[in-house]
Amino acid sequence: MRVIAGEFRGRKLVAPEGMDTRPVTDRVKEAVFSSLGDAVVEAEVADLYAGAGSFGIEALSRGARHATFVERGRRALDALRQNLEAVGAMQRATVIPTSVERFLESGTATFDVVFCDPPWQLATSRLAAVLESLVPRLAHGALVVVSRRASDTIPEPKGLRIDAERRYGDTRIIRYAKEPT
Repeated sequence: MRVIAGEFRGRKLVAPEGMDTRPVTDRVKEAVFSSLGDAVVEAEVADLYAGAGSFGIEALSRGARHATFVERGRRALDALRQNLEAVGAMQRATVIPTSVERFLESGTATFDVVFCDPPWQLATSRLAAVLESLVPRLAHGALVVVSRRASDTIPEPKGLRIDAERRYGDTRIIRYAKEPT
């Protein structure tokens, strides 16, 4: 796992030990960021279910202003902090060691781009509820990128519309746009 482009290009990232997380492949990450284009430049980014922080660190490398990483797994948090230190991005990052649900209930920050890469065993209905609770935290014109198992049904949360959807092997990437209010 590595940073693909930008300021931290080529830097290797560590993955947490164990089977609790599933690192995103470089192919999928490159496709996601190609589709986002300049949307991450100067963006306020959230990386939910962050794991080792691959999506958020890539966004910082490509010019995001700040990234908030939400992760509750101890091993994943250790890898995430190690990766942020290794690329020198701690000053542009906030690590929130809690569940995504608790984070969304308690905060007020708004985001321009959100990456949501939950465990594949998370039920579609529960993911839809998480995405709906995210909507008030999205800036005007915000994009939400969700990674799911290709065979899973696509969540259709209120307040978001599917902007794009692609399959990469056993991974499906769904990009949502915030619906105008």
